[in-house]
Amino acid sequence: MFYFQLVIMAGTVLLAYYFEYTDTFPVHIQGFFCFDKAYSKPYPGPEDNSKAPPVLVYSLVTAIPTVTILIGEVTSFFVKTEGAQEKTIVTADCCYFNPLLRRIVRFLGVYSFGLFTTTIFANAGQVVTGNQTPHFLSACKPNYTALGCQSPLHYITERRACTGNPYLVASARKSFPSKDAALSFYSAIYTVMYVTLVFRTKGTRLTKPTLCLVLLSLAVLVGVVRVTEHRNHWNDVLAGFVTGGAIAAFLVSCVINNFQPTQIAVATPPPAQRPEPSIGLPLLSLPRVESPLEKLQGYRILRSHDHQPIPSPAPPDVLLPSRRCLTSAV
Repeated sequence: MFYFQLVIMAGTVLLAYYFEYTDTFPVHIQGFFCFDKAYSKPYPGPEDNSKAPPVLVYSLVTAIPTVTILIGEVTSFFVKTEGAQEKTIVTADCCYFNPLLRRIVRFLGVYSFGLFTTTIFANAGQVVTGNQTPHFLSACKPNYTALGCQSPLHYITERRACTGNPYLVASARKSFPSKDAALSFYSAIYTVMYVTLVFRTKGTRLTKPTLCLVLLSLAVLVGVVRVTEHRNHWNDVLAGFVTGGAIAAFLVSCVINNFQPTQIAVATPPPAQRPEPSIGLPLLSLPRVESPLEKLQGYRILRSHDHQPIPSPAPPDVLLPSRRCLTSAV
């Protein structure tokens, strides 16, 4: 199963790469209305000029959960007693993984898988829907005169309507859901659930809530920046939050069992089996029949109590043939 999981992980990474850096999956071309104010916001510039650039977002998404899980697992490993440590049998009953290493690899491996899965879901939604960003018309630069736009109700479906940079136009068609919002919220929910379910704080009740609110606030701030810079709509950001949060909740609840240690199955002896009744006719209660010897023994006991001699039983009558019969027979 370990090699099978590696194959799944490699396939997930490869699919995320094809969505992100290749044109294997073309973006759906969606039309637009002339002079549509919802898509006429000014172009905010490249992503690197944002207040929350992708490099910063991806660094925080990678570093914060990794550092949190490492600190939590190392602290928990040295606090727990030896008998309470989690062990995983590798071969028969002789080889065990180190419980600290096993939990770290398990939790970070599932987190990495969810990170690439969130990227795939976000990119797939953007490719399938082809929804435009608020600055789409600024990047598209359509020639309204050539397109015959005389009314805002005129709907344009031509594929060659845009005269701007093809790369910027393709990027402006990927808005729903917001990938940065999905990744940031996935990271925040995963880390918040880890802090809530694993950390044990004594003497203070505000440490965990404060840390969780800070992580959630950072994720929400990324979405707010995307909206204020006219890079995404509000519904794009909300869809990204739902996507990332749902994937994190699913992985924590159904895959790693809320960060609880795995239980080792102990071989128990099979329960004692009761004898099954023989298949056939049901048992019948028959009356008891005394044998002649039992009757004779009981008769002797009664006579001995009465002080009477017990008569010997008479020999059975045997008919002997007469001499005459024998003579005649000869």
